[in-house]
Amino acid sequence: MTSYKVVNPATGETVKEYPEATDAEIQDALKRSDEAFKTWQNAPVGERSKVLARVAELYDERKEELARIIGREMGKPVAQGIGEVGIVGSIYNYYSTEGPGLMQDEVLSVSGGGEAVVRSAPLGSLLGIMPWNFPYYQVARFAAPNLMLGNTIILKHAPCCPESALAIEQIFKDAGLPEDAYINVFATNDQAADIIADPRNHGVSLTGSERAGAAVAEVAGRNLKKVVLELGGSDAFIVLDSPDVKKTAKIGAGWRAMNAGQACNAPKRFIVKDDLYDEFVETLTDQFSQIKPGDPLDPKTAFGPLSSQAAADGLMSQIQDAIDKGATVHTGGKPVDRPGAYIEPTVLTDVTPQMRAYSEELFGPAAVVYKVANEDEAVELANSSSYGLGGTVWSADLDKARAVADRLDTGMVFINAVGGTQADLPFGGVKRSGIGRELGKFGMDEFVNKKLVRIPK
Repeated sequence: MTSYKVVNPATGETVKEYPEATDAEIQDALKRSDEAFKTWQNAPVGERSKVLARVAELYDERKEELARIIGREMGKPVAQGIGEVGIVGSIYNYYSTEGPGLMQDEVLSVSGGGEAVVRSAPLGSLLGIMPWNFPYYQVARFAAPNLMLGNTIILKHAPCCPESALAIEQIFKDAGLPEDAYINVFATNDQAADIIADPRNHGVSLTGSERAGAAVAEVAGRNLKKVVLELGGSDAFIVLDSPDVKKTAKIGAGWRAMNAGQACNAPKRFIVKDDLYDEFVETLTDQFSQIKPGDPLDPKTAFGPLSSQAAADGLMSQIQDAIDKGATVHTGGKPVDRPGAYIEPTVLTDVTPQMRAYSEELFGPAAVVYKVANEDEAVELANSSSYGLGGTVWSADLDKARAVADRLDTGMVFINAVGGTQADLPFGGVKRSGIGRELGKFGMDEFVNKKLVRIPK
């Protein structure tokens, strides 16, 4: 039985199954990707830029179709899917226009005279292992900078996203990317490990769970391969003060519920100053209780199912554990009474370290709210997480907000705004949230040979 299949999470219906790759097909992909690198690395920079620009155009031209594909695959509402496709286009456009400049030689000033430059050279064939929550965006973060550099790519997508995986591959072909510079494979986990271990592979980027990241890093380390890991997150949304608590809470609610709460950098832990706490909880609860689930393929739907019944069951297990151990449920806390993998948007308070919801990532529409007395308590609670992806600090006093931001153990901090994403800003975390950075100029500095060329005086 294949693991690659489209199962509509809104209905539970299996739409279509796709065969897994054979071992022979994996070996063939490695050979083809390695051979393509020998040509693609020497393609003029302008040619690579032109291909990426055309990729961006094709995403825009096909946005409705692409959005409906992921609506069927993982339940993203069509309107949000179109938004994701728009971000993808901006990423390919960014590397198309800015990539050539980011690849320029860096001239060094050295003692003893002569010349010294550092040249950005591609490494070779790379493996990408990508998740289901943002099927197009996650691939773009990895593919765009590396194709601009001249690397080639083998891509293993999430088993629930075979149609979007094939759509991505087709876009590259239609944009004029040379044959085999990007190859989609429906690989098993064991086959992915074989690819990493193969000498023709030169690195791996994974976005996924801690467990998957640890497994990939272990194989990569044993084979001395470069890794980039973008793993989980339990971002803190710290409210120190606010001229409009209701507005701040509404912003937090909107971002927490987007994509049915399935975003690694969504605010998941709301840490609120005690004098604002009651009003914040009341507003957050009111916002969540008004959310209406719907068919993700209906353009009017803003809240769809979780990606699978297994994902819904996992989140319910975490919520029920908190309830059983004394947490307070202000709204939600149950599956939605309808077919499909729907969970009621849930607000929890009185969560303690004995509960799974305190330390585990809640990957779905569940928010935990904590009360703190001051900035020191807020920072201590925020940093108590094993994750360190991003965070948000809200205060009218920017100096105070900056001081708190500097104390957070995260890869990203946003002040008076929720951490979204854009092509020219780095994305990544610390601690158990991963290793490395994507997007911006930093996205071109991961899988690259910074080659020194020295001519003495």
